[in-house]
Amino acid sequence: MNNEKVKLDLEKIIFIGRTYEEYLSMFALSENALKNKRILDCPAGACSFTAVGRQRGLDISAADIAYCHSADQLKNKGMKDFNHAMENIDKARENYVWTYFSGVENLREHRMRALEESVKDMNRAKENYIPVTLPELPFKDQEFDIVLSAHFLFMYADRMSEDFHLAAIEEMIRVSKEEVRIFPTVDLEGKRYENMDRLIAYLTEEGYMTREEDVPYEFQSSANRMLIIKKTV
Repeated sequence: MNNEKVKLDLEKIIFIGRTYEEYLSMFALSENALKNKRILDCPAGACSFTAVGRQRGLDISAADIAYCHSADQLKNKGMKDFNHAMENIDKARENYVWTYFSGVENLREHRMRALEESVKDMNRAKENYIPVTLPELPFKDQEFDIVLSAHFLFMYADRMSEDFHLAAIEEMIRVSKEEVRIFPTVDLEGKRYENMDRLIAYLTEEGYMTREEDVPYEFQSSANRMLIIKKTV
C-alpha cells in the first residue's frame, strides 16, 4: 500500500462515522470509566466520539489519515460516502442486525449526526484532530491511557497484510499506558480475523494480557466482539 498516495487522494478515503453513544456500546465503556483518562481514537474518521466526549469533559484526541484534508472537504466526502453506504445497506438489510437501530431511517439519523458533530468540532478545535498514517503514530510512548480503534483493523484483512496489522497494533500499544481496544474482531464478511490466534499468542509472549470480549453492540452480523490488550507493566 502506498500510504502517501492514499493520504493525498481524498477519493480513496471512506469518511463515515459512529456516534458517541455507539462508541460506549462498541467498546463496553461507561462515561465514568473514561473520566480522568487521556484517550486516543484511531482511526477516528467521521465519528463524533471526540466531539461529544470533549463537550462532556473527557480528554479525547482523534487521529486519522483523512485529517490532512479540510473540514469542508471531509464533510462533502462524508455526505457522498454516507449516501453510497445507505444505498448498499438498504439493498442488503438481511446482513445486519436491527436491534440497536430501529430501521434504515434511524441508522441514517445516527450517521448524519456523527458526521455533522465531528465536522463542526474540527472547525472549532482542529488541534484535536491529528493526521496520521498507520502503522506509524506521531505520539510519545504512553502518551494516552487508552487507545480505541474501530472499524479498520481486522475488517480489511483482505487488503492489509498481517505485518501491517501487527505493526499498527504495536504502535497503539506503544502510545498507550493502560490498554488498547479494537472493534470488531471480524472482517467485512463477518468472519473472525484469520490470524487472530497467532496475534494473541504473540502478544501474550510479549507480556500483554489479551482477550476477546462480547459487547452490547451488533449491527453488522457477527460483529459483536472486541479485542482488549492490557499492558501489565
